[in-house]
Order: sequence, then C-alpha cells, then structure tokens
Amino acid sequence: MHDMLFQTPTQFLLLALAIIAGWFFGLASHPGGRKWRDRYRTLEAEHKSYRLEQEAAIKERDARIREAEAERDRIARASPVAASTVTGRAVTEDRPANRGGWFGWGRDNLSRIRGIDEADEKALHTEGIKTYAAIEALSESDASALEERLGMARGRIANERWREQAAMLREGREEEHRRDYL
Repeated sequence: MHDMLFQTPTQFLLLALAIIAGWFFGLASHPGGRKWRDRYRTLEAEHKSYRLEQEAAIKERDARIREAEAERDRIARASPVAASTVTGRAVTEDRPANRGGWFGWGRDNLSRIRGIDEADEKALHTEGIKTYAAIEALSESDASALEERLGMARGRIANERWREQAAMLREGREEEHRRDYL
C-alpha cells in the first residue's frame, strides 16, 4: 500500500475536485463557445429588427385611426343626420349614461318604437340608423327618402310618430311612452 500515491479519503476527494475543476476550466477556455455567442447575437439582432418593424406598424395604424376619427368628427360637425349615418348615432351628449344600447354596442332596441318590427329594425340598421337619436334627427325629407328606400308607405314615419317615440325613449321617459304608444 505504500506504493499508492493517494492513501486517505481526503486525498481522493482532493483528486476528484482537481479533475472536476480542470474539466470546467477546459470547457470555459474551449473556442466552441464562440458559435453560441455568435448565434445569440444574430437572434438578438433579428428580434430587435422585428420589434422596430412592429413599432412602426403600430405608429402607422395609430395615425390611420387618428385620421379616421378626425374625418368622423368633421362629418359630425357638418350635419347631425350625416353623423347618424356614419357613426350610427347623432347627438348623444344628453343621452343617459346607462343607455349604451344592447350590451353597450352603441345601438338601441328600435323595435320598442311602435310601428317598427324586427325586419324594419334590421333594414334600419342596414341604412346606418341604429339609435333613437338617429331616428329623432331625421328631417321630413330624410324620412321620406328612407321610406322610399325601404319600400314603406309614404308618410309612415310621420303617421306612426317614430321621431316623437324615439325622443321619449332616448330621454328615458319609459312610462310616458308605454302610456301613449303601447
């Protein structure tokens, strides 16, 4: 046993630690790590260019949205009736806050107006009239043109008093509407 270089467990443990440390030193100094570093830098550059492209696309989209909103506002200032056909609503500042239409989608239940059934409501939506305010904002000429486009009898909107009913419903006068029209 005297011819063995390592004789105690502590010496064997130190030998194992020296071998492991040498192995780690060899891996750290090996030039093979360079290819992973280069690949990392390439991917990093690709991600950076992708982020820049997406940021530019978002800026372009936001600019288009601002232009569309400015056009909508310009039309709304020009004419309340034109605004109702573009936006689906006319002047809504005096509209009660709890009146967001069906599920808050910016439309009202037009079939609550006596004389408007489900088919008429769909036809009105196709024409861009989706709120009580839009019906209320119709002029006599707009109403007669609408009647003609939808194939209704002349004077139907005035005879059934759609505008008056729409005003009541928009203002939240439910009881008065129920009493007078139902």
